[in-house]
Amino acid sequence: MTEKEFTNKVTHSSRDFLGEFLALLNQNKIHYCVIGGLAVNAYAEPVVSLDLDIIIATSDREKLLSSFSKDYSIKEEKHSINISVEFSDLRIQIQTDSRYQEFIRRTVTKKVLGYELSVASLEDVLRGKLWAYSDPERRESKRQKDLADILRLVESHPELKALLPLDLQSRIHS
Repeated sequence: MTEKEFTNKVTHSSRDFLGEFLALLNQNKIHYCVIGGLAVNAYAEPVVSLDLDIIIATSDREKLLSSFSKDYSIKEEKHSINISVEFSDLRIQIQTDSRYQEFIRRTVTKKVLGYELSVASLEDVLRGKLWAYSDPERRESKRQKDLADILRLVESHPELKALLPLDLQSRIHS
């Protein structure tokens, strides 16, 4: 079984939703950057996730939204645009918080779960996870997942420990 087949099996995708979405981004020349747990997977031992968290260039937002077919369900939230389809459990979350826009300039191409993706730099992935972890509006269970992702990154890249707030540095035993 290939990585893509595994990803599609885990997400119960009868079609390659992630592949189709990436093709849509590329065909429309949408500048994007993967963040969140899937980006952590690019730099640390991968874990399964049903979410693809990305950012797109603000200037490309309307172009992307107008390119979706009727298969796509689009729901706008406070800090994201959530995209789903009936044929997959994969959820695509486009982050709209403007702090993330600078990440696009520093993307790197990484192979993650069989897909070539534009991923935020290692330091930017950590920065995004720290923002998410410190957000008091997030559910505690989500914040704990963010903390686990931070720990995965630091375990794989010990030099990142110096970039953590002191209270988190003291909780990590090297």
